Amino acid sequence: MKVVVTGGSGQLGKEVMLVLQGKHEVYGLGRQELNVADPQQCKEVLDRIRPQAIIHCAAYTAVDKAETDSEQAYLVNATGTKHIAAAAESIGAKLCYISTDYVFDGEGTAPYRVSAPTQPRSVYGQSKLLGEHYARKLCTKAFVVRTSWVYGLHGANFVKTMLKLGQEKDSLKVVNDQIGSPTYTRDLAMFLLELIESDRYGVYHASNSGSCSWYEFASAIFEEAGINVQVEPCSTAEFPRPAPRPKYSVMDLSDLGSNGFQPMRPWREALRCFLQSL
Repeated sequence: MKVVVTGGSGQLGKEVMLVLQGKHEVYGLGRQELNVADPQQCKEVLDRIRPQAIIHCAAYTAVDKAETDSEQAYLVNATGTKHIAAAAESIGAKLCYISTDYVFDGEGTAPYRVSAPTQPRSVYGQSKLLGEHYARKLCTKAFVVRTSWVYGLHGANFVKTMLKLGQEKDSLKVVNDQIGSPTYTRDLAMFLLELIESDRYGVYHASNSGSCSWYEFASAIFEEAGINVQVEPCSTAEFPRPAPRPKYSVMDLSDLGSNGFQPMRPWREALRCFLQSL
């Protein structure tokens, strides 16, 4: 297949391109090659390449900045997805839209099912949810993939930040009252490859299996990396941020198995693999 990856220079986009290379004819398009906010450019670029599938990784992901820069967040995450979805439909392409656990309010106590009510509390979550709506409404061959706590070799992320702090500090505080599921970009990219080779359209939850708090995640990072750092648990209230974080955003992954896909490996196993690859 010809596959276009939007946001091809980003953390997930780069990983997706690496996984697809050699299996499909892949076109990684960064902001310079494809500005998703420009409907004419979206149509012209996709008309020229005419891919069979588009993995839409391009996104505004500055969660805190989005609270005061909401116009730009909506322009990229919602309107941009609208443009990509319309262009995909016009050439009969499959569209895989990457969404987020932030579409939920984070007040749950059990893993969120795909069908659970969405109620995002941040501008970022609201703009990504509207993107979901456009993807499914405008493209008949749409996959929506919600993921969480993403980290990988490319770009900045929590794991890399912790490793850097571990070299600089003897102790640090990490919040212990936000629970979620870390996701290694390599594992997510492998699932996206499997997904676009199918025609099982719909909404999916995709993360590494299991869950932890940020404090537990940080402790595991240092333990697996062999770095001796004193990690102290603290509350979200001690580290106020502009955008509200979900207290609980673990997603139910059972729809993967019921649609014939292999659930991803446990998060700690994936973390170990990532640290070895570093």
